[in-house]
Amino acid sequence: MRFPVALHTDDGKQFGVTVPDIPGCFSAGDSEDEALDNAREAILGHLELLAEMGEEIPAAQAIAVHRSDPDFDGAIWGFVEVDITPFLGKAEKINITVPSLVLKQIDRYVQEHPAEARSRSAFLAEAALERMRKGH
Repeated sequence: MRFPVALHTDDGKQFGVTVPDIPGCFSAGDSEDEALDNAREAILGHLELLAEMGEEIPAAQAIAVHRSDPDFDGAIWGFVEVDITPFLGKAEKINITVPSLVLKQIDRYVQEHPAEARSRSAFLAEAALERMRKGH
């Protein structure tokens, strides 16, 4: 999942980072790159705590949703991508019925895009999560 992050600086050398979609998730760094790296660690830590408490992983919203918030005036916007699957719980095996042509298309997509979809199951889970997020 790609979380938008807002970087702030007063001196152009040190950067604070806010992750608007994860309340209380902040980080900092001595450069933009370090701040983004540290933000990734902060996001992972927050997601781990949410999973331990049985809380839902928050959906990442578009930067445009946050841009109008006065708390982010003058922010430099970026994204931090994290794999949320470790925080979704134990995998469970299920039996589903999928039309043959659709299954072939899924398998072809997974084979051609291994960085995006590690397996058929991962693809289906990620597609379902994405569809549910859009329904919010």
